[in-house]
Amino acid sequence: MTLSFHISNLTSEDHPRALEVWEAAVRATHDFLDEEAIQSLKPLVQEACLSSMPVYCVRDDSQSVIGFVGVESPKIEALFIDPAWRGYGIGRQLVKYAIDDLGAELVDVNEQNGQALGFYQHLGFEVAHRSDLDGFGKPFPLLHLKLAE
Repeated sequence: MTLSFHISNLTSEDHPRALEVWEAAVRATHDFLDEEAIQSLKPLVQEACLSSMPVYCVRDDSQSVIGFVGVESPKIEALFIDPAWRGYGIGRQLVKYAIDDLGAELVDVNEQNGQALGFYQHLGFEVAHRSDLDGFGKPFPLLHLKLAE
């Protein structure tokens, strides 16, 4: 079921909740990460994403963040949806916003995250190339995707 959500700027007051969404989403989709890796990534996500780039979110009826996208055009740097809200079209709407309104045409996906790869391919992205390390220099291979012409 696809619903329509209002997209707004993530504020600094939203950061604790956004980190909760990130962690829940990672635990639901990144089964290749152990607990130590998740905990070591959390401050990097706070610093490199939430505090240093434009981040846009959707909220539930109580105004709690349920999904967010971070974009440094032309690249989607982060997309995380609360697992309880997966399947409602939030990710699709945030990616469409990133493409249509923010000029995004690139995204990186962990090679081991088949769900994300399939999601982006369904939205028109294709694999351009691969690297052995993630954006933090960790040994998690990345697939670099670009929006198909």
